Amino acid sequence: MRELHRYLNDLINRVTYLQDIKGEDWEGLPAILSELNNLKENFYQIAEKKCQARLEAIDNRLTLLEEQADKTLTPYETVKIVRNPQRFTLLDILENVYDSFTELGGEGEINVDPAVICARAMISRRVGDKIYMHQVIVIGHEKGHGEEFRNGGSAKPWGNEKALRYMRVAETEGIPIHFYVFTPGAFPIEDYPGAAQQIARNLYFMSKLKVPTVAFISEGGSGGAEAIALADVRLMAAYGYYSVISPEGAAAIEGKLKEGQRPPRDLVEFCARQLKITAKDNLRLGTIDRIVPEPPLGARRNDYQFFKRLRYEMIRATDEAVLRTKSLKAFRSYALKRKSEEENPPDEFDVYVRWELSDVEVEKLLDLRSKKYREISRHVLGLKKSPLKSYMQKSQDLGLRVYHDLRYGFLKQSQKMIQRVMEDISGEGFAFLKQLTEPLKSAYDLLGTKGRRGRAKPVVEEQVIEDVSELYVSPLALEDRTVTCPNAEKFGCPDIWVPDLYGEFCGVCPTCGYHFPLEYQWYLSNVFDANSIKEFNADIASPNPLGFEGFDKKLAQARKKTGRNSAMITFQAKIGGISLIVAMLIADFRQGTVGVAEGEKFIQACDRARITKRPFLAFIHTTGGIRIHEGTLGVIQMPRCTLAVREYIDEGGLYLVVYDNNSYAGPVASFLGCSPYQFAIKSTRLGFAGPRVIRETTGEDIPPDYHSAENALRRGHIQGIWDRREIRKKLYEALLTMGGKNLYYR
Repeated sequence: MRELHRYLNDLINRVTYLQDIKGEDWEGLPAILSELNNLKENFYQIAEKKCQARLEAIDNRLTLLEEQADKTLTPYETVKIVRNPQRFTLLDILENVYDSFTELGGEGEINVDPAVICARAMISRRVGDKIYMHQVIVIGHEKGHGEEFRNGGSAKPWGNEKALRYMRVAETEGIPIHFYVFTPGAFPIEDYPGAAQQIARNLYFMSKLKVPTVAFISEGGSGGAEAIALADVRLMAAYGYYSVISPEGAAAIEGKLKEGQRPPRDLVEFCARQLKITAKDNLRLGTIDRIVPEPPLGARRNDYQFFKRLRYEMIRATDEAVLRTKSLKAFRSYALKRKSEEENPPDEFDVYVRWELSDVEVEKLLDLRSKKYREISRHVLGLKKSPLKSYMQKSQDLGLRVYHDLRYGFLKQSQKMIQRVMEDISGEGFAFLKQLTEPLKSAYDLLGTKGRRGRAKPVVEEQVIEDVSELYVSPLALEDRTVTCPNAEKFGCPDIWVPDLYGEFCGVCPTCGYHFPLEYQWYLSNVFDANSIKEFNADIASPNPLGFEGFDKKLAQARKKTGRNSAMITFQAKIGGISLIVAMLIADFRQGTVGVAEGEKFIQACDRARITKRPFLAFIHTTGGIRIHEGTLGVIQMPRCTLAVREYIDEGGLYLVVYDNNSYAGPVASFLGCSPYQFAIKSTRLGFAGPRVIRETTGEDIPPDYHSAENALRRGHIQGIWDRREIRKKLYEALLTMGGKNLYYR
């Protein structure tokens, strides 16, 4: 009877699971559930055989309904599968996929962040009659099965910091990392180390992790997922979802709903379809490498056959990452074997692959990782060139690199070496002469006839930058009216005449220093040397890669409004005669959101700065985050651009970021937030998520100055606050005093 009672409870769980996914009233499920509950209430009054027969009949009906549900599953229903408390979690994986594990950085509620689990684990493989053990570090999100302290898998900043700490341990010990992504998104708070800044630090470090990495995605919610998803091989559960934003969040934006309003189900379903969030969608888009099969309607915590499959896939993916660094022939022979292993994973492997890498293999691993991410999403831009054009481009890049390496590398280093030798000789000669003349000087001083010493000359003369000869005046200054400063009540600021405010005052209140927003053209004209701006890649245009309904029209409107093809302008310019490369995000084009075009332009600008040994400035006029209409193709720009920044900085470049107006979300949590030199113009607001998202996620309100530049500086997220009227001077000083010795003018 005990087994029969367990069978009954299992059927009840299956019914409630179906109701959670398809709806409570779907296909007569309430009647089935009522019958099962009636059986449960009268369980001991019904004959065993009769009860068995009734349960088997219900089981057969449920099996048919489950097959029907699986065939008619919508993308949003896939999201509901992932969110269901019956779905497997990371702890279930640790207990069923790995032979043993030790949790690090806390356990259960006694934890740095219970939403993030780090563990040292052992995973074994059988080869013939031998068993081989592999050591790995496992890092992932833990949603739990209803425990509130797990925070639904939403990592807090210190949780992502814990993940980074154990990434460093894995790198030190030379063992692979298995990442598991089970998060609806990062917890949006700015408390140190900050949600955005910590994700950026994680991405920056992962881009050059010197060990093989594999990521498995079940629930991948935007930037929170990317914090532990930059990997050599990316797997995804067949019934998982990976998205730039939740379907409900997208529906609220598309429907322009007020705070607190719930989006209608039809709109949520529409957005889930348009965002292309399923495993099949992401495989087609190229944002993942492979899909891990699951049983119909998704794996649950007791699906042991699925855990067997996942164990095989994780070992094989790690082998794949390792073998790519070794002989190509060995990798091909191993990869071809998978064709006969799709249905049922084998109990043993034919070969044993060591997961330790030599120094040469580590270099190849990093090179392959860079190439992999650089190629992701490029196909949607139609940038494929003919073999002749590709050859010409590579030849040009090689020529530029050789020229700049010779001019600013070999020749300049030789010049510096000669200069140092001359300085040393001069110093030695001065010391020798001083020994000879010191007695004479002492006698001369005793006679009371001290000579007048000349003023010491500085070794390096102070350089002063000239102002722009003709100041650009904003079109806003043409209005004949007055405006009231937002701080008037606090500081007693008088009303300001608009022609003065946007003309002589450069948009700055003369009483309290509040900075009114200005158009990006003001900065182009007043920050850089006259006639020095040379734009490149202006033809790379923002696409509609998902075919998001209605988005083509919005893109056409943005192009007509701005006369530009994307939200990013990339150009070479000069400040005080110093040449630099600039990537500027502008508010006028889709609120400065980042998609495939913007990411590609940023990477190419970063590469140009690296090759030509120029400083690289990211000027953020405004950014509203990742463009949701491009789905995960937009999200993937976070690791792509961060990797390009890491390569630039590693070669001795100077990467400066300057924020203006509003800067939020994905770009700040990746390729902007990883800069060692971040500055904000006064009155800027920046962070990971806006006030509305924070309120809806945390249930708490935030103070009005929560995202202010002053608070960002106080938390250590930026390194300084600049006055708009001094930005040209400040940038010039930064170019002279910051960065490594590999810049062309050093």
